[in-house]
Amino acid sequence: MTSPLDQIPLQQPVTPLLDKVSEVASLRGLDPQQLSQLAMELRQYMLYCVGQTGGHLGAGLGVVELTIALHYLLDTPNDKLIWDVGHQAYPHKILTGRKEAMLSMRQTAGLAPFPKRDESPFDCFGVGHSSTSISALLGMALVDKHGHQHVAVIGDGALTAGMAYEALNHLAHSDTNALVIINDNDMSISANQGGLANFLDGTTIMGGPKAWFTALGMTYVGPVDGNDMSALLAHLQALLRLPGPKLLHVHTVKGKGFAAAEKDPVAYHAIDKIDPVGKRKDPKKPTYAQVFGTWVTHLAGRDERLHVVTPAMIGGSGLTTFANQHPQRLHDVAIAEQHAVTLAAGMACGGAKPVVAIYSTFLQRGYDQLVHDVALQNLDVLFAIDRAGVVGEDGATHTGAYDYSYLACLPNMVIMAPSNAAEAQAMLQLGYDYQGPAVVRYPRGVAEVGTHVETLELGRGQLLRQGADVAILNFGSLLPEAQAAAEQSNASLVDMRFVKPLDTQLLGQLLAHEHWITLEDHAVCHGAGGLVAQWLAERTASHKPRLTSLGLADTVLNHGSRLQVLAEQGLDKAGLLKVIAAGPGKH
Repeated sequence: MTSPLDQIPLQQPVTPLLDKVSEVASLRGLDPQQLSQLAMELRQYMLYCVGQTGGHLGAGLGVVELTIALHYLLDTPNDKLIWDVGHQAYPHKILTGRKEAMLSMRQTAGLAPFPKRDESPFDCFGVGHSSTSISALLGMALVDKHGHQHVAVIGDGALTAGMAYEALNHLAHSDTNALVIINDNDMSISANQGGLANFLDGTTIMGGPKAWFTALGMTYVGPVDGNDMSALLAHLQALLRLPGPKLLHVHTVKGKGFAAAEKDPVAYHAIDKIDPVGKRKDPKKPTYAQVFGTWVTHLAGRDERLHVVTPAMIGGSGLTTFANQHPQRLHDVAIAEQHAVTLAAGMACGGAKPVVAIYSTFLQRGYDQLVHDVALQNLDVLFAIDRAGVVGEDGATHTGAYDYSYLACLPNMVIMAPSNAAEAQAMLQLGYDYQGPAVVRYPRGVAEVGTHVETLELGRGQLLRQGADVAILNFGSLLPEAQAAAEQSNASLVDMRFVKPLDTQLLGQLLAHEHWITLEDHAVCHGAGGLVAQWLAERTASHKPRLTSLGLADTVLNHGSRLQVLAEQGLDKAGLLKVIAAGPGKH
């Protein structure tokens, strides 16, 4: 491409060469001199598709040439090609028989937002979280009996996670025939942080990364221009002929081919559907992340003990203003969730009050540290858990459906679930003032404003409506749906607020009801409803209500909009009314 496009195409571009490449066999029939033209058309088509569907943009634009070169030279899907994280994989999807389905990507019943094994044989490993590719690659290579090639592309900051180095250590030790490609675009979602970023550019040690990887026992080539098709083909051909563990270090431009993304790769890491001038659409209402960011920035101005730790989630967690105003107290540890949790534990031991800003699905990666380093030591750490529950278009790998389950079993842990912005602010402050580990858990998206909460008592919910035979016990952000259903059915309504400790006093006041319905944006298996059921089972009262627990089904959730997925799961007004009408035991 001679110059970047100024705006994303609103009409499907003319792509005569790409149209002929309906499968990788067609790609391999092209003359090498045609591949640069194919790259230009592929980049234009990807821009058009992501403009229509939203999704991850920048990394995929940067690896167009690399994607073409790999599929051109490898015998995929017999040869195994793994894309770390999956942010980079849209060109891969287009070239592997899914071009015509790209406009369904991230939509209900459409293509998945990341590589997915049951979607295509070319997706040999499902991804979504970073830094897993080298481990998976080595696992496949070690048991391969057919002499296939095994290649992993790791990039977008994924090489900062410890798991990648554990795998590299084993790969070098095993002397397995495999190729690791570092897609070095200087970025994760934000700019790469830490010494490893400097290490890759060769400024930290004599000889740079070549000396280190060679000493480890790997053949190292690079850095190579990852947007130069001729150079890629030559280096890949040479490396694929060599035995043993190999590493190709390529430099790519994140957002390559789209001027706005090249200029601002952070903003265009991922986009929503765009308007006709190529601008991103911003929500009109504040999000929970913005509520958190405003609260923590304001509090930091009054309390110097406050430090914020985040694993490469400054923008997503609402911390941009905090980063500008309090740079010395923001610790972006890159994609290293285990380190983030224990770093916060160490800060608490040192007398600070750390706040860990992290997504629910990513906190899973730091669970051992959460158990041993925070909960068992009863350390004073507040976790602001974003993207809890259904996330929508990013699908199962990013859904935060399990945190109640893995948090509630831990000693000393307080778990709060706000239903609106006012409660979120009050809970964040309560969690900050609380001496010990505490969690405030909130979803992706806009927050209802709510009524200002002057004080919030630990472990106390709120009876919002007194009704007749049915009581709805709401945990978290689905309260508007519960309110609408309660009004229509004359049910009692409780905003439980706390998952742990439960408000057992309030539960006791509801025992006269015939039917309890717990409602949560969380897996129904071992969720908040299960804690209520346990409390009920331990009561010796002469009358106990029948309990129906509503939450996310015990299955892998499909991707789609958040509202669509919640409705499919029966977690809306219509679903509640259906359960109320059916009566206890009929769900």
